Amino acid sequence: MSLPSFKLFRPHSIEDAVRYLSIHAGEIKIVAGGTDLLPSMKQRLFTPKYVLDIRGIEELQSIRVIPGHALEIGALVTLTAIEDSELIRRRYPVLREAAMTVASPILRNMGTIGGNICLDTRCLWYNQSLTWRKSCGFCIKKDGDLCHVAPGGKKCWAAFSADSPAALLCLEAELEIAGPTGFRRMPLADFYTNVGDAHLKIQKNEILTRVLLPERTAGYSGVYQKLRMRGSIDYPLAGVAAIMKKSSAHGVVEDARVAITAVNPAPLLVKEAVHALIGKPVNEISAAAVGELAARLAKPLTTSLLTPEYRREIIRVYAKRAVLAAARA
Repeated sequence: MSLPSFKLFRPHSIEDAVRYLSIHAGEIKIVAGGTDLLPSMKQRLFTPKYVLDIRGIEELQSIRVIPGHALEIGALVTLTAIEDSELIRRRYPVLREAAMTVASPILRNMGTIGGNICLDTRCLWYNQSLTWRKSCGFCIKKDGDLCHVAPGGKKCWAAFSADSPAALLCLEAELEIAGPTGFRRMPLADFYTNVGDAHLKIQKNEILTRVLLPERTAGYSGVYQKLRMRGSIDYPLAGVAAIMKKSSAHGVVEDARVAITAVNPAPLLVKEAVHALIGKPVNEISAAAVGELAARLAKPLTTSLLTPEYRREIIRVYAKRAVLAAARA
C-alpha cells in the first residue's frame, strides 16, 4: 500500500508548528515518529492534504529536571530514550517498564512519548484496508454509521491501546499543550474522553509539547503487566500499571495507584484501588481485591481476536500480580 499525496511542512519551532496547524486546521496531521500515522495513511484511514513533520523542533527532544517540581519530558523524546534513561529508571520505574514493552526495539527507536500518549484508538473493523472496510459497510469511527463492536449503539468502542499512558496515570502526569493563545497544562487523566472516535481533548490547532512528572510520585516502586499476541511488535490487548510507596517501619502501604489500558476507549485509573491498599500490608487478599476492582472497570468488547471475557479475566489476574510485584520491588 502506498501513501496518499500530501504537502509536507517541517517547522523548527513550536510557534511555527502552531501556525501551520491554525492555517490548515482539519486538513493537516502531525507526524513525529510516524509508526502509527503512516500505516494508517496507507490504509486510507487518513488522507490529509498536509502533514506536519515536527522532528525538527529540538526543544521537544530532551528530558530535563525542574528542581523541586517535576521531571519534564519533551513530546519528541523516543521510547528508547525513556527506556535507556537512568534517571527515569531510578525515579519513575513504572514508566520505563511500560515504555520498554511498546512494539519492538526498532519501532521504539522511532516512536515518541507524545505519539504514544496520542495514539489513535483501534478496532478489528477499523484498522483495515479501505477495500476491507468498504466490504463491511464501514463503521462509526470512519465513514459509516454502524458500530460492529456494539451493534445499535451510538458510541464508538474502539480501544485505546497504548502502554505508557497507564504508567503516566499512576504517576499523576500533567501535559503541556501549545496553541494559538499560548501554553496550557492539564492532568493526563483529563486528556481522554473514553469515546473511541473522538478520544482526545485537544483542538485541531494545538500540539502536545511536554509531559511533566511530579516530584511527589518519584521513587515509588512500579510494575507494568501486558498481554499481547506476540512477544514483540503487537499492541496490548490488556495492560495494567501499578505503583506503590510502603512504610519502611511497618511495611504497610502509604500510597498506591493502579491503572488499566487496552480494554476501554481510554486508559483509566482504578480509583478505588487506593482504598483497598492504603494502611494495609500487601497480601493475596488485598491484591485480589484490587484485581476485582480493575476487572469491574474494564469493558473490553470484540475489538480484537481475543474474547472480551478472556481480556477482562486477564485484567483481574494482571492487576493482582502487578500489586504483589510492586510490593516486592
